[in-house]
Amino acid sequence: MPDVFSKKKRSWIMGRVKSENTRPEMRVRRRLHALGFRFRLHRADLPGKPDLTLPKYKTVIFVHGCFWHGHPGCKHADLPASNREYWVKKIGRNVARDAKNRALLEERGWRVLVLWECRIRTAEGLEGELGPLVASGLTPPALS
Repeated sequence: MPDVFSKKKRSWIMGRVKSENTRPEMRVRRRLHALGFRFRLHRADLPGKPDLTLPKYKTVIFVHGCFWHGHPGCKHADLPASNREYWVKKIGRNVARDAKNRALLEERGWRVLVLWECRIRTAEGLEGELGPLVASGLTPPALS
């Protein structure tokens, strides 16, 4: 299916795509803060510049957009029909980079949690995805 937007309009749309402080990331930040967790944002000294870092728990959190990070089996990760070869390579590079960054962080002793945009759209989904944090012994101060 051809693009419904002109090249100029598509370029403008793509230029507005944010890499930090996205809506899903903000939802995660608000919920973690409400639970009593304190964190650092976008630490450039760590591989992949994690969205959130919880130094006290040696844990990093990436909030991944399904399209940009190639979420397997997700309807939001479908590639555009136009210029498909470009998108296959682009998303493939992103997935490879994510895997490399995760491995580097784990080598350094960091626990890595990846939250997918599609799974945290609802409050219930967000709670379900954050559950492993609490279940694994990372008890927020509000629950101690």
